[in-house]
Amino acid sequence: MTGTTARPTAHPLTRMTLDVVDEATGRHHRRYPVLPTTGGPAGNAQLTAWTGLILLVLFAAESVTLLDLSGLIDWHVGIGVALIPFALLKTASTGWRIVRYYLSDSSYRAAGPPPMLLRLLGPLVIVFTLAVLGSGLLLILMGADSSRSSLLSVLGRPLGLRQVHAGFAVLWAVVTGAHVVTRLVPSLRLATSRGRRPGGGLPGLSRRTVVVLATAVVAGLAALLVLPAATDWTGDQHRDRQAGVVEGRPRSG
Repeated sequence: MTGTTARPTAHPLTRMTLDVVDEATGRHHRRYPVLPTTGGPAGNAQLTAWTGLILLVLFAAESVTLLDLSGLIDWHVGIGVALIPFALLKTASTGWRIVRYYLSDSSYRAAGPPPMLLRLLGPLVIVFTLAVLGSGLLLILMGADSSRSSLLSVLGRPLGLRQVHAGFAVLWAVVTGAHVVTRLVPSLRLATSRGRRPGGGLPGLSRRTVVVLATAVVAGLAALLVLPAATDWTGDQHRDRQAGVVEGRPRSG
């Protein structure tokens, strides 16, 4: 099924919600034109889907480290840094599609826009993803001790970069959770799409593969370069844990 189902009698908000449900469940999907050499909108959609699924796996692994941040701080830092190149790649591929659409490129216009609610959600996902990764990188560069300094005061309470990073993480989890629910099925379909050409796959497959592999290499190298900085955080997490044990111990006498 392609195109948006007509719902003339439904309330506008109801129509927008049902459009999202249709796309999220695979009942409706956009037909992306296939162009020579690069694949055009279909190739861009496939690259975005690949990158999104890689980010989903990496963010899931990053979330697991939160279960024992003191013991897994090295992994938390390494995976967090590795996420940044892939987040930038997805931002670039999505941004390219948006720019081409609003510049009235005929092929991207033919693909059509996502449902309105997803168009409103998309920029929030990008902003909070870059915010949580950027604040995390800044935490690493500043070091454990410097990150305790207050940046601003909210309702009389000082907030440091750690609290800002945690706040961005909560906001990111909310908007990205909604994004994943609505985009997982379409992304799986796009990631495995070979295009609808007799006897051939989607053009530009080798180029997209090289881009993803190059991004993975950059991500790995970045994680290895930054990982030594996690040593400072390992000691800091250990001190915090020891302080918590001492503070929670019953006083004698």
